[in-house]
This record gives sequence, structure tokens and C-alpha cells, in this order.
Amino acid sequence: MSPLRKASAALSSVRLRATAAATLVVALALGLAALALVAVLRGTLQNNADAEATRKAAAAAPYAETMDFVRATPLSPGVTAPANTLDESSIAITKDVTKQGKPVAIIGKSGTVQLRDGTTATIADPDLLLTDDKSASATEWAAPQKYAVAGVKVATAGGPAMVWSRVPLEGAEKALQTLYSALLPGVPAVLLVVAGMTWISVGRALAPVAAIRAKVADITARDLHQRVPVPGSKDEIAALATTVNGTLDRLETAVDTHKRFVADAAHELRSPIATLRARLELAEPSELTREALADVERLQSLAADLLILAKLDAGEPLRAAELDLGQVAAEESVRARRRPEVRLELDIEPDVVMKGSRAHLDRLMTNLADNAVRHAASTVRVRVHAEEEQAVLEVQDDGPGIPPEQREAVFARFTRLDEARARDAGGAGLGLPIARDIAHLHGGTLVYADSGFIAKFPLNR
Repeated sequence: MSPLRKASAALSSVRLRATAAATLVVALALGLAALALVAVLRGTLQNNADAEATRKAAAAAPYAETMDFVRATPLSPGVTAPANTLDESSIAITKDVTKQGKPVAIIGKSGTVQLRDGTTATIADPDLLLTDDKSASATEWAAPQKYAVAGVKVATAGGPAMVWSRVPLEGAEKALQTLYSALLPGVPAVLLVVAGMTWISVGRALAPVAAIRAKVADITARDLHQRVPVPGSKDEIAALATTVNGTLDRLETAVDTHKRFVADAAHELRSPIATLRARLELAEPSELTREALADVERLQSLAADLLILAKLDAGEPLRAAELDLGQVAAEESVRARRRPEVRLELDIEPDVVMKGSRAHLDRLMTNLADNAVRHAASTVRVRVHAEEEQAVLEVQDDGPGIPPEQREAVFARFTRLDEARARDAGGAGLGLPIARDIAHLHGGTLVYADSGFIAKFPLNR
């Protein structure tokens, strides 16, 4: 599989998609929750600061009403007002401190105020401000981004006035910064934990599916008796495994019925075909009888092939014994159908001993030799030798060969690559499949390489 296809398969896996979906949902939920938390906390802190500013302004209003700030005189230069007049409940009044022509007073607990003539006076609370009622706000005194401001109208001896109160928002900003410092690393950490737990959980949940897939991929027509593992979770995956096993039961029954039918049909056809062939051989020779005899021979060969395939598919036990692969190859290649113009070359190494069925190996050699003779131009070469604990049989010919893209297709049943040839010139497409099945039955392999077929079997040491 190419790297691109592997990457595509990985991205399309259920495990990855489930992890991504769960992480995305949790990320959206955490993001919305974080925004809501920040908004609620900011609003609560702002409301608390506004309430505190309103409370302070309302608390100072009764004292402001006792003052006549229009007739207030500045304190002498460098003089500190007496404590009994500038305590927490007193008001120090001056004119034109922040805005020319408008009387201003600051009420507070500590700090100084700069008078118009340059003198200063100790004051009580710098977060309280008294102005005339024409001042719309106190933005110059308390920036909105830094303070919560509240104003209360009062009636003083000098006329209507406003008492302004401010509360610093520094504490609220620190609380928000603390929240940010917790959310910024906390949210990604939670997402990593969610992604990891989802990945592990989904992987464990899908482990039975992987086991089912591996077992189904391993089951072939030869071992339909196998069944997929059923997990004990009693969930949808267990139901899937049960359904797959039920399907395998029905498939095994159907295949067994088919195999029995093929075997019975092939067996029953042998007798009438043999009788028909005998009658044709005894009949008066003619063009018609010769053609009929050729067709009967093909039918007889097809019935024999079907019968041996049925036996191989049925998994009959192998009656194996020690035999010399070179001797089998030499004898059967000589007996194979010959064309006068095709020369047979033998390269047989002695004592290449293996364990197998003589009847099955005879059939394998006959099928390979017939195929080579059929396609050879002038020479068929049969070679047997030992190689790395294996007995190797090579059957080569100098024919056109098999294209690389079709070298596996030739082992499929009823596959004939040379469809244009006459029907009586070739086989039914069962010789090579039978030969490969026999090789696998003996624990070996059969492939096409270079200019011929190569079969390998374990040596009997």
C-alpha cells in the first residue's frame, strides 16, 4: 500500500474520527463555558464595584449637604487643616482645582489637594469628589477603564451639587487575570486528556472489530469451519460477531453442498463418458467420429479435473510417503502429451527427496508439462534441484510467456488467457489451479517466474 493510501486510511479510521469529534465537541463546550465564565465574572465584579461606589457616594451625601462650598476660603500656604475638620466625615473645599470657575471639593481619608493659589491641604478620602450639579461627569477625575464611578445629587448650603464616588477596578482586573492564567493552560490540558481517553476508549471498543476483521480475512474456502470471536460485552459488536458466524454457517453449508454436487456429478459422468469413448473408438473411422472422440476426451479430462478439485476442496487427508521428486518429474514429463516439433530437456539432480502423495505430484507434473508443451515454440526444459532446504521443480518453455499483470490470474479456475485459440487446442482452465492446490497441500508454493513455473516443497531431511 502506498504512503498516500496509508495516510488516507489512517485519516478515515473510525477511531481517529471519533477522537476528533469528541475533542471538537468538548473544545466548543469548554470555549463557550470559558467565555460565559469570564463574562459573568467580569459583570459580577463590575456590578460589585458599581454598588460599592454608589454606597460610598450615598454615605457621603449627608455630610456634603452641611457644607457651603461657595463661601469656602482657601487654606493658608503650607498649612495643614485641623484633624477635627478634615477627618473621614469632613469636607475640604477649594475653588477651581480642576476646572476654572467651578467649585470643587474632595472628600477623603488621606492625600493632598492643590489649591488655586498654590497652597495645599490635607484631605480625608481622594475617592470622593463634590462638584456643582452642572458637571455631567467626573471622567477627568476617574477614567472609566480604571474606576467604577457613581454620583448622588445633594442640596448644599451653597446650592445643588453632586457627590461623586470612585472605586478602583484593579482588584477586578487581577481576578480576571488569575482566571485567564488558569484557563489558558487548563483548557488545552483538558482537551489533551479528553483526546487521549477517547482514543484509548474507542481503541478498546473497536479491538473486537479488529479481531473479527482479521479472522474473516484469514478464512478461505478451505477453512470455512473457522468462526470469528464473539466478545462477552453483549453489545452491538457482539451482535455483529454472532451475525457473521451465522453467515459463515450458512456459507459453509452451501459450499459443502456444492462440493458434494461437483464430486457426485464428476463421478457419475465418468462411466457414461468412458462408455461413449469406447463406442466412438470402435466405430467406423470418419471425420465426424474423430471430432466426437476429441470432444469426449475433453469431457473426460474435465470430469477428472472436477473430481480431483472436489477432493482437494473437501480437504481429504494426504497419504504421504517419501519419494524422489526428480524421478516423478522425469517419468511424468515423458508421459505428457507431446508435439513432434517440441524437444524435451531434462536437468534432474538425484536424491531430491520430499514427503508427499505420488498420485497428487504426478498430476501436478502432468499439468505443468502439458501446459508447457502447449505453449512452447521448440523446447520444454524440466529441472529439479535442492535449494536451501527446499526441493525445487522448474518447468520452462520458450513460448511467448505470461504478461506480468496476468501471472496470478492464470491460477484462477476456468481462466484461459488465449481465448482466440481453437477450443480443442487448449484446456478448460483447471490445470494450473489444480497444480497450485496440490503444491499448497504439500506445504509448498507454485508461481510463474521468468519463462516458466517454479514449484518449491520442503525437503525431507
